[in-house]
Amino acid sequence: MEEEYLRKVITTTFLAILIILSFFLLKPVLLSIIVGMIIAYLLVIPYDWVNKRIKSKNFSSFLICGLLIILLVVPFWFLTPIIINQSIKIYLISQQLDLVSSLKTLFPSIFASDQFSAEVGSIIQTFIKKMTNYLVDSATGLIFNFPTLLLQSIVVLFTLFFVLRDKEELIDYIKSLLPFSKEVEKKLFDYSKGITSAVIYGQVVVGVLQGLIAGAGFIIFGVPNAILLMFLAILLSILPLLGPYLVWVPVFIYLLIAGNTPQAVGIAIFGIISSTIDNFLRPIIVSRRTKIHSSIILIGMIGGLFMFGILGLILGPLILSYLLVILELYKNKKDSVIFNPLQTR
Repeated sequence: MEEEYLRKVITTTFLAILIILSFFLLKPVLLSIIVGMIIAYLLVIPYDWVNKRIKSKNFSSFLICGLLIILLVVPFWFLTPIIINQSIKIYLISQQLDLVSSLKTLFPSIFASDQFSAEVGSIIQTFIKKMTNYLVDSATGLIFNFPTLLLQSIVVLFTLFFVLRDKEELIDYIKSLLPFSKEVEKKLFDYSKGITSAVIYGQVVVGVLQGLIAGAGFIIFGVPNAILLMFLAILLSILPLLGPYLVWVPVFIYLLIAGNTPQAVGIAIFGIISSTIDNFLRPIIVSRRTKIHSSIILIGMIGGLFMFGILGLILGPLILSYLLVILELYKNKKDSVIFNPLQTR
């Protein structure tokens, strides 16, 4: 009995050490692996379509990865110099802004005091300077960190290839590790699939599409720094309770004041389409049964952004949503069926 107990302790300790070492080993590329799995989830439908016709998992997965490389490398190659150039322009313009005079003109009663106006103008100027510095640093970082980005991209592609090719085996393996009953296991996977679709398709993909539509209007009608404005519109469209209107409405007002009425009308048309298209797309691609409350998505995205960077916009709400699913299943199964590893399957 003591030998059996000692053997279990040694085995558990050895396993824990291996798990900890593996975590630190994978930590530099862990987010890249997650990105690869998320992209695989997005591309599983075209992969299945290709595989049904080619009848080769290896070639189908290789073809999808190749098409993805083309779709990502070409825009990156052409857009990176534009983004850097526009970032520098915005930085230079921000350094020349006379905010105090503008504030006095817009709000003469509030900014009657020169000292108060100077203090508020200084605070806003500092904020703008920090934001533009971050923008320029992020843009130039694409070039300076190219070797690291290349290695991370290789990990993403390898993960994508093998997850697409071996997705059935991977799901079966994950199920074999779960200490749940068959009934709870099925519910967990169904809920998880619905939640993942709601976050990735319903929030992220639709948000990117909204930002691209608004950005197309900026480019077509010759708005200055259109590429950067498009990326900003995409970011705000992904975040719940916000939207592309926070970008195109100020641009619309600016064009009207500047006397560019035809451009302003064109921006308004594209802006209205981008701001309303989610009302039609989201119910189509996401089941009403898997609708996630906006507060969960917003809190998850903000927390994820602090913890994981830009990838946290996806990971944050997914982590919170999965936690709520587990808690809900646990609440409905207070007899501990969910967490009983000895439960008959």
